[in-house]
Amino acid sequence: MLTIRKAELRDVPMLFQMISHYVAQRIMLPRPLVELYENIWEFTVAEEDGQVVGCGALKFYSAELAEVRSLCVAPGVTSRGVGRALSHQILDEAARFGLKTVFALTLATGFFEKLGFREVPRERFPTKVWRDCLQCPRYFQCEEKAVVLDLVNRISAEQQSAEEPAKVSA
Repeated sequence: MLTIRKAELRDVPMLFQMISHYVAQRIMLPRPLVELYENIWEFTVAEEDGQVVGCGALKFYSAELAEVRSLCVAPGVTSRGVGRALSHQILDEAARFGLKTVFALTLATGFFEKLGFREVPRERFPTKVWRDCLQCPRYFQCEEKAVVLDLVNRISAEQQSAEEPAKVSA
């Protein structure tokens, strides 16, 4: 059974291992071990049979804006809905904090588009570019795309679909 929960310090070695796997494939950027320990509170994990099989973080930039980052699943766990379950939990967390917008920089735009994100120019997030991108060794050859989700629209769409009566065919 899959359990989604906030990460704990004991999870850091597995988070580091999962992220490093995708770093080696040039899919993700490295996260130093010490940074994972310092920012463990940002992370949510997926656990199955006592093993961490996925993670993702919510990085705050302001009272209205946060980034989904380091979203990944353990090798061999893809296409089982773990990433989608983690994403929904992270987006719910963002909504509970009252954020208006969540973004991600990703090579997997299709995955995020299925969650309701849309592609936008990276320049829309100057704080992210200033804080992280300018220091990145791939800055001038970056292939990541920026995607954004308006949480206000997500919440109102979910409320609207919940209020619609079920259609029954006779």
